[in-house]
Amino acid sequence: MSARLNYGLSEEESPQGLKPTSFLALDGTAESRALPKTDSTDIKDVVKQKYGEAALRVKSGGSSCCCAAASTSCCDPITTNLYDASQAGQIPEEALLASLGCGNPTALAQLSPGEIVLDLGSGGGIDVLLSARRVGSTGKAYGLDMTDEMLALANENKRQAGMENVEFLKGEIENIPLPDNSVDVIISNCVINLSADKDKVLREAFRVLRPGGRFAVSDVVTRGEILPEIRQSVLAWVGCIAGALDENDYRGKLAAAGFTQIEIEPTRIYRTADAREFLAGQGIDVDALAPQVDGKFLSAFIRAVKPRHTQEACCGPTCCS
Repeated sequence: MSARLNYGLSEEESPQGLKPTSFLALDGTAESRALPKTDSTDIKDVVKQKYGEAALRVKSGGSSCCCAAASTSCCDPITTNLYDASQAGQIPEEALLASLGCGNPTALAQLSPGEIVLDLGSGGGIDVLLSARRVGSTGKAYGLDMTDEMLALANENKRQAGMENVEFLKGEIENIPLPDNSVDVIISNCVINLSADKDKVLREAFRVLRPGGRFAVSDVVTRGEILPEIRQSVLAWVGCIAGALDENDYRGKLAAAGFTQIEIEPTRIYRTADAREFLAGQGIDVDALAPQVDGKFLSAFIRAVKPRHTQEACCGPTCCS
């Protein structure tokens, strides 16, 4: 999530403090290149490229985070310290190193033996493997990812963990390759905000959940107005920042998809010092912008339920009889 790539407009069009487009290659050197204006295709291609590179860094002995250099430690304040020692001991090391999340949905979601779990944007498989242990041999955990390199890493982690109730699927979270009413719980770890069509993601999540099924994801949300310099950065989008929804918008989109019992519980609130870290190296005037995003970005645990019956959304005294 912290692979450094900058996106901007031309110098004439750039807001103050935003530099022209540049990429960091895998060796950390800058590579300038023009990009078209951001649309869903651009975002998807950038996400796929950078998450693929993150998986390759893990396979080469580094971490998925901390810029482009191979490293076993992570400087990204969003992705650090999410899993405790007991959880880390249950999974292969590479699954932990490949984590690009902003929370720990497996620690907060209620999972029971025999349930079927789907992780949207499963990456190296950490949350899938942890969930599979909790649902047991009578349950199953699916992981869905669009990046070949991440899927290869996840399947290797599955092999090392020796788990039979795990399956990784290739696909996009806007088009989930599972039938209607087939999943008990949907989890996700800082991935839905990467989509350019979040309404479609939530509609698909609602479709594949069984009646009474639970939506239980970690994601980044915002509070208040966000400066256009942040919203226009594709790297910030890949870093779970620019694509983040306002918490009230997230509630509204979940409700529009059909969900009820919607809750958004902040788990981390990012301050100025954190902003300096996740804005560094993006061609943005960090000193000017970091104080202006203080407290406006939050990691949150987001819960919702697919009603067992359509009448459950009714508040009248007799309409549910």
